[in-house]
Amino acid sequence: MAFFLLMSLLAYLLSGAGALLKGRHPAWGARIVPFGSLAASLFALVPVVYVLAGGSPVDFRASWSLPVGSFHLHLDQLSAWFALPVLLVSPIVSFYGAGYLRHHDRPLETDACGFFLQLLAGGMLFVLLASDGLLFLFAWEIMSIAAFFLVVFEHGDDDVRRAGWVYLVATHLGTAFLFAMFVLLGGMCGSFDFADFEGLGGVPDVVFILAVIGFGAKAGFFGLHVWLPEAHPAAPSHVSGLMSGVMIKTGIYGLLRVMVLANDWPAWWGWTFIGIGVISGVGGVIYALVQHDFKRLLAYSSVENIGIICLGIGVGVFGIGSAGPVARLAMAGALLHVLNHAVFKTGLFLGAGAVIQAVGTRDLDILGGLQKRMPVTGLSFLVASAAICGLPPLNGFVSEFLIYLASYWSVLPQGFPSVNLRVGGFVVISSLALIGGLAAMCFTKVYGTVFLGEPRSARVAGAADPEPCMAVPLRIVAALCVAFGLGGSVLMLLVSPAAARIHPLALAASDTTPLRDAALFYLNVTFAACALAAVAYGLVRLRGRLLSGRAVRTGPTWGCGYPYGTPRMQYTASSFAQPLVVAFRSFLRTELGGDWPSGYLPGPSDFRTHTPGLFMHRVYMPVFAAFSWAAGWMRRIQHGGTHAYVFYILLALAAVLFWSLL
Repeated sequence: MAFFLLMSLLAYLLSGAGALLKGRHPAWGARIVPFGSLAASLFALVPVVYVLAGGSPVDFRASWSLPVGSFHLHLDQLSAWFALPVLLVSPIVSFYGAGYLRHHDRPLETDACGFFLQLLAGGMLFVLLASDGLLFLFAWEIMSIAAFFLVVFEHGDDDVRRAGWVYLVATHLGTAFLFAMFVLLGGMCGSFDFADFEGLGGVPDVVFILAVIGFGAKAGFFGLHVWLPEAHPAAPSHVSGLMSGVMIKTGIYGLLRVMVLANDWPAWWGWTFIGIGVISGVGGVIYALVQHDFKRLLAYSSVENIGIICLGIGVGVFGIGSAGPVARLAMAGALLHVLNHAVFKTGLFLGAGAVIQAVGTRDLDILGGLQKRMPVTGLSFLVASAAICGLPPLNGFVSEFLIYLASYWSVLPQGFPSVNLRVGGFVVISSLALIGGLAAMCFTKVYGTVFLGEPRSARVAGAADPEPCMAVPLRIVAALCVAFGLGGSVLMLLVSPAAARIHPLALAASDTTPLRDAALFYLNVTFAACALAAVAYGLVRLRGRLLSGRAVRTGPTWGCGYPYGTPRMQYTASSFAQPLVVAFRSFLRTELGGDWPSGYLPGPSDFRTHTPGLFMHRVYMPVFAAFSWAAGWMRRIQHGGTHAYVFYILLALAAVLFWSLL
């Protein structure tokens, strides 16, 4: 099985190199990336499915010339589950990207994009397989650098270069915390091998804190998320789908891998995850609601969904020991959301990319009426939007259903002695309800303003669905949202070994009763949802048949006194979110602008809003400005004068002599 993993990594590398070395065969070069990605996924799926189906973990060691660390690859149930989104999404976005960049005016940059796309996918798989601290950091850096070059693909734009700089700073600050974490773990056990880490039997508090900050920066925890709304709009849309849907989950994987090292999970770990989940979920969706930029809105919604995953992990932490079934359901729900979010978020970004390519703008306020002109894109985006809102029977409902079920079970009078579990369950239920309502509002706004109504410009009116190499991936993702939703019961059983791997002492791999019962319950819910959908469809068809022989009379409908409305009178993204902007203005610090109507006969007016990132502009930018000022001041002492440097040396020697005399 190790052979297939190595072949997968090699396929990613060779197909990426082939994109750079295509030479005189551009058509062949355009095919090598998507088909290479498909081949890499098929190779790796063999051991991944084998492990998830109950097979033994795959282990591979090779000689290592460095004095520390080792080349140790390991695929267990947890890493296999996180590998599924990588292997599923990477070929989809590769085929989409081949069409998305086909007409790009700089072929060399397109080739480089294909190379770094494969390097990113291979780097993510490498991160999941690395079972040595130094090897993990090496793979982590490959993944991060590849993502940076993809973010700055359109590097001629000042905003893109700024986004790349923000991402690079954020990711390397997070890496610094991870480096410190591995140094501490290596010093404690005398080795950097993950197997030796597990022999510690516990995780010091400082290690957990370093892991939360380091991995949280990659995952996009609220407060550490500042790179997401900058990088995702800058990168090509298929790259945004891979980064938002898959790459940020490596942060969740890293945190869970650290938790595996501990036999005992303190209660404050659970409250940490629930706190992060509430803040990220609510804060992310509120910021998403007030955005005008299509891709920036989707970036903030990723912060929201990372919050949902953390809520599930928090309930799972409290369930360990006192309520094993609750822990199993909650952890399974969190892991399922890792997969489901990867699917529907990829669909949302690919749909956004098709719209942006067709109309040339990301501004929601000037879009509209695209459902009639781009039916494939509109329907695919609608399915993904319903999935992210957690509506049955789509895949987003499966994972949230398990987290809800675990939380409800924890607050019911079942005799569980843990107060933390009951209070935490109540907080999670309340938070999920609030997040779900705001998410439904957010994507009602997106779909309504982009695809419904009438077009607001001539270019929007002339839009059309993309070519098949982009349209087919959209349909595949929409089909996966439906298939994973209908097959949610199977996914619940498939994720059980991965959930057990997180804490095998409390969650015995053989004890699948809670998930079997949940799968049966979910099957009934799915059947009921499908039955209602079938009845609704039947009623519509019956109505059409009964009215088919009648004459149709047309006439204007009541337009509230405005029977001849124009596209300018439609709801925009700004007007839709205005009540929320007013309600949360003290928190959002939204800037209002425009020419407001005045007088009895007001003339033309406009209304604009801008919501800057709270942490970026009020926390990080002042800190960066202070460092920049300090660096500028320190630069004064380094002016190139030899006599000055000799003077500095004499001062240092005098200080050392004085210190020794004391």
